[in-house]
Amino acid sequence: MKASRRFLALFGSALMVGAAGCGKPAALAAQPLRVWHWMTDREAAFDELAKRYQQETGTRVRFELYAPSDIYVQKVRAAAQTDGLPEVYGVLGELRDLASFINAGHVLPLEAAMSANGNAWRSIFFPKALEVNTFARENPYGVAPGIYGVPLDVMNVQLFYNKPLLAKLGFDPNQPPDTWEAFLDAGRRAAAERLIGFVSGWAELWLIDCFATDYAIHEMGVKKVEATYRGKVPYTDPDWVRVLGRFAELRDSGMLAEGIVTIGNKRAEQLFANGQALFTFNGTWGVNVYQSMNPDLEYGVVMPPRTDPKRPMVTWGGAGSSFFVNAKSPRRDEAIAFLTWLTAEPQQRYLTEATQNIPANRAAAADLPGPLAAFADDMDQTVHPRLFSVQEESTVIEAFDKGIQSILIGEQTPEEVAARVQQTKQHEARQRAARAARQEQGHVVD
Repeated sequence: MKASRRFLALFGSALMVGAAGCGKPAALAAQPLRVWHWMTDREAAFDELAKRYQQETGTRVRFELYAPSDIYVQKVRAAAQTDGLPEVYGVLGELRDLASFINAGHVLPLEAAMSANGNAWRSIFFPKALEVNTFARENPYGVAPGIYGVPLDVMNVQLFYNKPLLAKLGFDPNQPPDTWEAFLDAGRRAAAERLIGFVSGWAELWLIDCFATDYAIHEMGVKKVEATYRGKVPYTDPDWVRVLGRFAELRDSGMLAEGIVTIGNKRAEQLFANGQALFTFNGTWGVNVYQSMNPDLEYGVVMPPRTDPKRPMVTWGGAGSSFFVNAKSPRRDEAIAFLTWLTAEPQQRYLTEATQNIPANRAAAADLPGPLAAFADDMDQTVHPRLFSVQEESTVIEAFDKGIQSILIGEQTPEEVAARVQQTKQHEARQRAARAARQEQGHVVD
């Protein structure tokens, strides 16, 4: 699982939200509240916050780290099957994964607690962060509408740029290119100077998908993208071919790092931190990464450049990490109380200082330094496919992203990729229709 999918949902309230009763066995009360997570970069900060909470309330909290993320996912799924989940935990994966946990009764609904006292708790968060853990009244997963998780931080993905290199190429380091042509021009100049114009971890398909989705929404709008997912607009539509063509333009500019489709995000981060690349496409977590790799690195953050000056630019974003309360735990009230404390401004400020992540609490994010402030200022311009009214098939997304990789290495044209993706889309539609027919036949037989 990637960083852009990290979810934490920690919420607490003195109100009872479907809680088990005030009384509990003394032996149970003596045990620490357990919080499962996968975030190695926050282990020390979480432990410090657990100490502070015990000092303030007398309640012990134990954060338990399971990493890497694939190990964590296996741990949580296995525990769910045996009702062995802790009081608080995160759910990694797609929206359908979270929905399955909710429908199985493993996640406590938080709508009532969020709405208590005139929405007092709900109002402290970035709205975009809450959306990630909210199910609308009409959703394809059969989940009752409401909020189920609480964001600990927010994130989005933008362009980082090296200020000294930009100045060396004749640009104002405080006014980075904000149009597609200016962006390509800067990349060509970097290539002429034998510098890497652009690097990103595009061996990882999610980062390619993020960049491509940004431009699909920018150039054709969310409604047309959703219409494509529904099968009403083909991927061979000129707008989609044009989006795919942006990657051919990047390739032909000479600005891409050599072998970019084989470069993982960690390697891309190293290249940018070492001052070898002019631009990189990365998320808010990069601020902490670059600080640890090269504290003297001079860089700025900017939204991806517009291809159409008349349309707003968007980028992936929302809750970075979220925690959820175990609905089957007899200590739901205590979990909620702790999570309320954890998402309050003092604790959110501490986490920001310790981990360089943007807090989900808006008051704690009011005076962020440098690059973090730039990320926070653009939260209102964030989107995410998991919040669309319809979801694309994973096989189609994979075909689309791998097709872009083939464009980047010159194996296929944008038109060829569009045709191949549409074939995959049509195949999935036929498979889905066949499954539905078999189910209907089975129903008739019964």
